[in-house]
Amino acid sequence: MSTQAHRLTITELSGCEQSAVLRVSGELDHTVEQLFLSALGASVAAGHRHLVLDVTALAFCDSRGLNCLLAIRWLLDRRDGKLILAGVGRRLAELLAQTGSTELLPARGTVAQALTELPAEHRPDWPPTRHGTGPQGTRAPVGES
Repeated sequence: MSTQAHRLTITELSGCEQSAVLRVSGELDHTVEQLFLSALGASVAAGHRHLVLDVTALAFCDSRGLNCLLAIRWLLDRRDGKLILAGVGRRLAELLAQTGSTELLPARGTVAQALTELPAEHRPDWPPTRHGTGPQGTRAPVGES
């Protein structure tokens, strides 16, 4: 899975039946919220109830972006799943702290650390066997805007 808009890119780095690691890069704000929610919603609809978001390359996230993250967290929580952020930068960490969202959106330093939060039987391969590819070894567009 790879979804790209002019300001946001979402790429599945690794996945298995119930979990996926997605890289979110660019800017997460009101201009791309529908793209973000559609792409992550498609991942959940495909059976992924645990998501690790590598946000190392997320340059900007405002309150609308935060609401998107919370919406996906709510969706996964309804499926007894988890949303874990990896590689959170200073600005996003400040936004999470200022809004009291740190408990709702746990953050770990690396993807490998985030994956330890998932049940062992639901952890995708990490590092992935093919960089930048999904579970079948291909990049498939979900949609573009």
